[in-house]
Amino acid sequence: MEGSVPSKEERKHRMEKPATADHPIHELIQRRWSPRTFSDRSVDNKTILSLLEAARWAPSSYNEQPWYFIVAVRDNENEYNRLLECLVPGNQGWAKQAPVLMLSAVSLNFQKNEKPNRHAFHDLGLAVAGLSFQATAEGLFLHQMAGIDVQKARETFNIPEGYEAVTGIALGYPANPEDLPEEIREQERAPRARKALGEFVFSGSWGNRADRIGV
Repeated sequence: MEGSVPSKEERKHRMEKPATADHPIHELIQRRWSPRTFSDRSVDNKTILSLLEAARWAPSSYNEQPWYFIVAVRDNENEYNRLLECLVPGNQGWAKQAPVLMLSAVSLNFQKNEKPNRHAFHDLGLAVAGLSFQATAEGLFLHQMAGIDVQKARETFNIPEGYEAVTGIALGYPANPEDLPEEIREQERAPRARKALGEFVFSGSWGNRADRIGV
């Protein structure tokens, strides 16, 4: 796809942090990670739309599709800065490198009956997961941020009652972590780690490790 192949210079400086998996997983899951440093290379509109198309086809409770995305590209400086200012200051410092910024949001109620949709945040997560794996396939990476100013996002983008901004997303091609401040650079270089399956996969009762599934 157009714009999806990193240049030789980008490949030279980019950092890969593949997961050390205990069991076989797909390469896209293994390669996906969340950098804080991005190349100044823009992401073409066609690629952005493919990422959002991947999010579009995520599963959701009652096919409600409660997710929403507000997107800004650096080429549109005014819109980009408006969205950047919805991030907390600590995130603005590094996220401003990314050529694409997004805010994710959800509808808090089912559209068909206005009852609370307690699965909305779960379903948004599925949509962003699809987006992130599509991004990885395109040679792109994204970093989600809990650190946003929800009220400022509401006021800036006229988000109505019954809807809520959830996360910020920085998206782009990864770059050299040496450009980051030292304290963030150390986080960037740190190995990826996850809990062992035995810490969260149970069988029979809570806390009973499921060392062998289906036996």
